Amino acid sequence: MPKPSLKIDSLAFSLLGAAQAVALVRTGTALPQALSHVFTKSDTPAQARGAIQDIAYRTMRQRGRVDALLALLTSKSPEPALLHGLLSCALTLIVDPDDASYETFTVVDQAVTAAAADAGIAHAKGMVNAVLRRFLRERDALLRQALTSPEAAWNYPAWWIDAAAAAYPRDWQAILQAGNGAPPLTLRVNRRAATMADYLRMLSDHAMPATQIGPDAVRLARPVPVGQIPGFGEGLVSVQDAAAQLAAPLLDLRDGMRVLDACAAPGGKTGHLLECANLDLTALDNDPKRLPRIEQNLQRLQLHAALKVGDAGADRWWDGILFDRILADVPCTASGIVRRHPDIRWLRRKGDAAQLATLSAQILDNLWRMLRPGGKLLFVTCSLWPQESEAQAAAFAMRKQAVRLPAPGQLLPAASTEQDHDGLFYALFRKPAV
Repeated sequence: MPKPSLKIDSLAFSLLGAAQAVALVRTGTALPQALSHVFTKSDTPAQARGAIQDIAYRTMRQRGRVDALLALLTSKSPEPALLHGLLSCALTLIVDPDDASYETFTVVDQAVTAAAADAGIAHAKGMVNAVLRRFLRERDALLRQALTSPEAAWNYPAWWIDAAAAAYPRDWQAILQAGNGAPPLTLRVNRRAATMADYLRMLSDHAMPATQIGPDAVRLARPVPVGQIPGFGEGLVSVQDAAAQLAAPLLDLRDGMRVLDACAAPGGKTGHLLECANLDLTALDNDPKRLPRIEQNLQRLQLHAALKVGDAGADRWWDGILFDRILADVPCTASGIVRRHPDIRWLRRKGDAAQLATLSAQILDNLWRMLRPGGKLLFVTCSLWPQESEAQAAAFAMRKQAVRLPAPGQLLPAASTEQDHDGLFYALFRKPAV
């Protein structure tokens, strides 16, 4: 962990913290949990966490490239994992000559300082210096050689690249490119608390340029920490991707409806449902540790739902009363949201989609019997893989004789002036009247 001898505002401190998180991801830990572990174990001050997180996320987006470069720059994979993580983070900060975030000589100096500060890798500080300086001397030649590998060129595992090309022969390159960018900060205006016009004026008063990109969606020109978002603490807005904001309106909600938000954590869609109508809403999640996050979001929005711990694929939690509407945001590979979670591409395996599709089919079948005749079920997934999305929806409609209603279907991730959203899938079904 970062040592007290390093100044918390130094790049060395941030590099060492990010390296710890990157090393944990290589053992199978998701990046948010890895960062939380590092922050807790090292008692990282709040003011230092942003820089550590930024470097760790940037490194995950460049992992294919820096792995290829390290293979060229070293005779064997650097060990221990912390050393590999430190070199990966440092290379990420200097691999792009047009990135002026840090001066290259500063990165090299601070990476060596970081290595020297940790007893486990202090012996390798000379190696860190030599590897980074060699890269700077031979940058063009090394990059040309590294980029002959598809994994380095696209920063995805080979199987992921192949799967994207097979599923989307015309769009796969744009999909991969969109996933490599940093996500925007998109807000959802709470229609119960503010109008879009009023909130845009509030942003203007705070000198925060923004663009409306949906009925309730606002994209800030420059991301800021959540605590700096005007009106966030008062419940005027929530952070939510523009594609995710399509869920609640599709369900055609009316006051008094009995609604189930299955797999509800962290509660973004739960809040949006309640902003749209006065509902008897149950928010279900199988992990009791995630329910407080839903409750916190609802308290901030001054809204209420019945929170229940339970498996959406079973019925032990259900009271037997049918629902008018069900939102089924099922578990998936999350392949459509990799720009927000760049570690996902490295943690997933080729067979995960099939396993998760089996689980989501079980969940959909179970929830269907909880829906009243004439009610609607919205199937949502943040996957790009057809077996988790369109193939799943088609099989479900046939299996249950469900009436499929108009819905967006597969949204591909987009990052442009006109469209800026993650890759989600929507299928809406109505249960035939008896």
